[in-house]
Amino acid sequence: SASFDVEPVYTFRGHIGPVLSLAMTSSGEQCFSGGIDSTIQWWNIPSSNVDPYDTYDSSVMAGSWVGHTDAVWGLAYSGIKNRLLSCSADGTVKLWNAAEKEPCISTFNTNKEHGIPTSVDFNGCDPAHMVVSFNGGDVVVYDLETSQIALVLKGQGDSTLPCLNHINRVVSHPTLPVTITAHEDRNIKFFDNKSGKVIHAMVAHLDAVTSLAVDPNGIYLISGSHDCSLRLWNLDSKTCVQEITAHRKKSEEAIYDVTFHPSKAYIASAGADALARVYV
Repeated sequence: SASFDVEPVYTFRGHIGPVLSLAMTSSGEQCFSGGIDSTIQWWNIPSSNVDPYDTYDSSVMAGSWVGHTDAVWGLAYSGIKNRLLSCSADGTVKLWNAAEKEPCISTFNTNKEHGIPTSVDFNGCDPAHMVVSFNGGDVVVYDLETSQIALVLKGQGDSTLPCLNHINRVVSHPTLPVTITAHEDRNIKFFDNKSGKVIHAMVAHLDAVTSLAVDPNGIYLISGSHDCSLRLWNLDSKTCVQEITAHRKKSEEAIYDVTFHPSKAYIASAGADALARVYV
């Protein structure tokens, strides 16, 4: 497994402060970024043949959305109706339509009823719904058409140590009515979207589970953790089939995000050590 450095094709500049979240459109022609500056920036992806030392091209920035009042933690994009979801430290989740002049369609959890959202995803089986995880341990399914709560998924959290109930990531299975969550207490939990109950829970890592991704076919799950490891899980048997240790800890943190390539046999991770790695 040879390692080599890859030069950036293009650098996008628009945020004032750290960038916390990214989402690509299905076509790969545009992306969105959420920052600690509370904005969402919308970008046109330049050609891979662009000269990185060319002068700045203003057409690369497609738009800048101001709606949140605090850091934007998570983004999720759906090609159906061209919708974007965002969750923020201001307590709200917002639904956006890039085609509209006023892009913010609706706002959820406006009174912080469930706490602060930590992660958001579209429901893979039913894109008219979304799933949101909260810092108190709730996972809420919302109807995007009515803006109403459809279901609250309740895990068996630890009431004596509420900090351990914190959910770092929520993902929706692409073909089954299943929601998967990554927890500060090292657990990964699987919820049935119909009953709202936990159907499986497992201690998945030696430290907090920070990130999750399901492959497009719904066969494998990858998880990342502050224990410096990525683990590949068979979703049918819920067993770990591969472990990769590739990042170093920095300030007690290690892996921030993991993802699958949408069509090729690649996975990638990004860590506190300032490295992004791709695995084949």
